[in-house]
Amino acid sequence: PRLRLPFSMGLGGRLGNGRQWMPWIHLDDVVGLIDFLLHHADCWGAFNACAPDLVRNADFASTLAATLRRPMFLSVPAWVLRMALGEMSVLLLGSQRLQPRRALETGYRFRFPNLEEALAGLLVQDKHPVTR
Repeated sequence: PRLRLPFSMGLGGRLGNGRQWMPWIHLDDVVGLIDFLLHHADCWGAFNACAPDLVRNADFASTLAATLRRPMFLSVPAWVLRMALGEMSVLLLGSQRLQPRRALETGYRFRFPNLEEALAGLLVQDKHPVTR
């Protein structure tokens, strides 16, 4: 939701050189994984809550722009992020290549295993919100 506005306006883009790995996960899979773990007593310890589809920042940005049918012209240079955010810039420029190995080994099946499906699912949810 936070990235949708700038990308919808054609102002979204990659951060830094865009080569940093960017773990992501659909909210439905976060909830699904937690529910799965709570109902399987044999699952204990740390689990990476991230999708199995590994993407780099540039790929994430271009996929989001394509999903929204918007161009992607801009990128934010690393030095701008460092100047604006200081030490916090490492959260956007750092790279983490996480894999949900234990979740997959224990049998969890992701509802949104790849980025394209996840972003398309979010757009559908935005058009048809569920009232609670």
